Amino acid sequence: MADATKKAFVSGHPIKHSRSPKIHGHWLAQHGIDGSYEAIDVAPQDFADFIGTLQANGFRGGNVTIPHKEAAFALVHRRDEAAEEIGAVNTLWFEDGVLWGGNTDGHGFAANLDDHAPGWANAGPAVVLGAGGASRAVIQALKQRGLSDIRVVNRTLARAQELRDRFGGGVSAHGTAATNELLADAGLLVNTTALGMVGNEGLAADPALLPDHAIVTDLVYVPLETPLLAAARARRLKTVDGLGMLLNQAVPGFEHWFGVRPRVTAELRALIVADLAPKP
Repeated sequence: MADATKKAFVSGHPIKHSRSPKIHGHWLAQHGIDGSYEAIDVAPQDFADFIGTLQANGFRGGNVTIPHKEAAFALVHRRDEAAEEIGAVNTLWFEDGVLWGGNTDGHGFAANLDDHAPGWANAGPAVVLGAGGASRAVIQALKQRGLSDIRVVNRTLARAQELRDRFGGGVSAHGTAATNELLADAGLLVNTTALGMVGNEGLAADPALLPDHAIVTDLVYVPLETPLLAAARARRLKTVDGLGMLLNQAVPGFEHWFGVRPRVTAELRALIVADLAPKP
């Protein structure tokens, strides 16, 4: 029987697809912790009630995913700096009975690049494709690492402009027609759009237009090698897939709930890669 004081969760709608239980379950077993981490499907209209009963149900905290991240932002009592900057919460925990909300997506993004493309923050201007919630986390991470030329490209220019206004100095907004020109001296290309996912196999930008030293990363991780990454690899550019962001963003939450800071290892990555493989 799992210790009721060591319970955590991930909530979303839908949530069946989440790999978080497999990630946290691996760490719980690895560290011999008597605890649990479960996926809970919560409809938007029920989310506030769900959050209000967390302590009564013995939860130390949990993760929040689509579509609840902005609702969680409004419901928590305190927020960390990353959550305030991004405007969304993906991690909940209690401190002295107070419900905190944090956002670890930017941490996950940066840690993934640290692992697979050391020195990435010195590569030069960054082009960020897309202006949704994921791009906010990416921009927050880029600014935290000191990048001073961040170019947000989006089909709807107004949405890119909203991010420029939100994050201020060093962030510029552009429509998709400007993409090719913006890539010419870029050191980092980040795709935060759905282009490249299974069933949406378009190419978000042309890596052939990038300098030879550029790094290309895609937040999509199904498939692990998206059309963008395949094209960049063909150009012999450094590429980083999106799975490491998922794995690394989970680290701070586990530490909050279970008191141990886990490591993202090759063993964990292999476990999730196997789970991503198409089932017969």
